[in-house]
Amino acid sequence: MKEIKLYNVIFPIWFMLFFPPVIFITLFGNFVIDSLVIIAVFTMYKMAVHQIELKSFYKRSIIKVWLFGFAADLIGAIILFVMGITGDSIGLPYEVTSAVNFDPFSHPAGLAIVIFAMLISGLFIFIFNYYFTFVRLIEDKRLRFKAALTIAVITIPWTFLLPTRWLYNSF
Repeated sequence: MKEIKLYNVIFPIWFMLFFPPVIFITLFGNFVIDSLVIIAVFTMYKMAVHQIELKSFYKRSIIKVWLFGFAADLIGAIILFVMGITGDSIGLPYEVTSAVNFDPFSHPAGLAIVIFAMLISGLFIFIFNYYFTFVRLIEDKRLRFKAALTIAVITIPWTFLLPTRWLYNSF
């Protein structure tokens, strides 16, 4: 009997992170990671010296860091989605769009596109936290910059780099 593969129903890992019920796992995981990073940033940059307590800092920042981080990840995913579905029409070879969708490490241009989307997400994480989340919490601009940059680097959507073939053995 001939084996049939349904490539049209295989979604990239980064794409699946935004669909129910996986989105709930993604949101929970992001919340836990963001919580740990906020605590680490508070400790690392000795923010207690600046007259703010960890509990207050955490309560006043976690929801914004979490939601803005998810929004930034979504922006990066939209870039990858658009590149993946319109790649042919803008002249990208199949190997590149396939790399973007299924295995970034299979083609250098695909890897570059995925890294670009990650950097855009990271940039938005930084902007959101610097200009919105921490603007009233951290008055010192240099400290706010370091805190926002640290969170952006640590919470950039690293999952965009995961090859989909890790989930699909026959792919």
